[in-house]
Amino acid sequence: MTIFYFIIAISILVVIHEYGHFWVARRCGVFVKRFSVGFGKPLWSFYDKQGTEYAIAPIPLGGYVSMLDEREGEVPADQLHMAFNRKTPWQRIAIAAAGPAANFIFAIAAYWFLFVSGLTGLAPVVGSIQQESPAAIAGVLVNDEITAVNGKNTSTWEDVNWQLVSLLGETTDIELTLTNPEGAHYNVRVGVENWLANEETPDPITALGIQPRRFKIPVTLAEVQAGGAAERAGLQVKDTIIAANGEPVDNWTDWVGIVKAAAGKIIEIRVLRNQEEILLNLTPASQTAEDGTVYGFVGAMVEIPEYPADWIRKRQFGVLEGLGMGLQKTWETTYFTLASLGKIIAGQLSVKNLSGPVTIAKVAGATAASGLESFVGFLALLSVSLGVLNLLPIPVLDGGHIFFSLAEIVRGKPLSEKFQMAAIKLGMFLLVGLMLVAFYNDLSRL
Repeated sequence: MTIFYFIIAISILVVIHEYGHFWVARRCGVFVKRFSVGFGKPLWSFYDKQGTEYAIAPIPLGGYVSMLDEREGEVPADQLHMAFNRKTPWQRIAIAAAGPAANFIFAIAAYWFLFVSGLTGLAPVVGSIQQESPAAIAGVLVNDEITAVNGKNTSTWEDVNWQLVSLLGETTDIELTLTNPEGAHYNVRVGVENWLANEETPDPITALGIQPRRFKIPVTLAEVQAGGAAERAGLQVKDTIIAANGEPVDNWTDWVGIVKAAAGKIIEIRVLRNQEEILLNLTPASQTAEDGTVYGFVGAMVEIPEYPADWIRKRQFGVLEGLGMGLQKTWETTYFTLASLGKIIAGQLSVKNLSGPVTIAKVAGATAASGLESFVGFLALLSVSLGVLNLLPIPVLDGGHIFFSLAEIVRGKPLSEKFQMAAIKLGMFLLVGLMLVAFYNDLSRL
């Protein structure tokens, strides 16, 4: 399913990006030879009335629009007027910029959809604070809600994380605005230096010493696996485990920890069944993780109750207001992407933060499993990233084509073919190097 959703995500964004090039190219009178989703020899294709081939290829890591161009082969005299290289610099700029522009338009539409349909999340209430942590020293208190970070309102933990992530690699003061259960507001300042600059997978909330409020899920069983350790011990659906080895158990998370640590060992459990308490002996089976760690497993699923209403925050906007929010969110995401690239180049952030197709695939699968809201949000974020990266002034990318055309406008004539070829080779070298780093990061995370 991870691979499936990766292909779905990449295909959607490639079609949108390449359609931008395609749409503007046709309106500028350029003949489009092929519109391909994927690389390699086409698995399936067809031609439209204008002679453009539409193809699906087997390598789902991108796509391309192939246009008539004298630099790529001989062009018949009667078709020269349709060649990309014969168009004005401004037309070539428009065609090159259309792909990234389509990505930004898609992101705006996706965010608009999310804001209009309604975004939900958990209220950012502090559950616990690590002793001697930055948050503890600053005076953050348990059970208080983080309502703003550096003056920007936060209604969910996702909002808090987004604001904190934008500060990675910086030396600054983080101002948190909190509200206690009685409704009183107060501000605290947390000083950070080169914040999490060398972290491969930074977790800014935990780094401050804050753990979100956790919903205690009673250990009431919704499913008991046939033939599993739970069934062999006599556990049944609707049983509630209230104690293990004489110690009270009131939370599923605690119970999972007890089971994992007791592979092959007997656990004496007290169970509430039909308002009566009974004692059972449970021996978790042993399973081995990919890293070789052995842990206990009993084959039972918990019954998940609904979150209390005051734990949930939902933001929903009207059609026009949602459009404004979509524009704002797209701009914030664009700025964040550019700022992060700048920090990596300046050494403020580790190159370990770069991710390749493996990480994208994992996130695609995880967000799809979380629901439509998460998956659409992921597509919007990835679309902005694709748009920003393609606008970088690196030859072979759209930004490189724009740079060549702008230079032609300034000089009054094209850059020499020798210079352009040398720049394209350098661009390929940089791009391949970047891809290798991203692949290496992916593999090291695995």
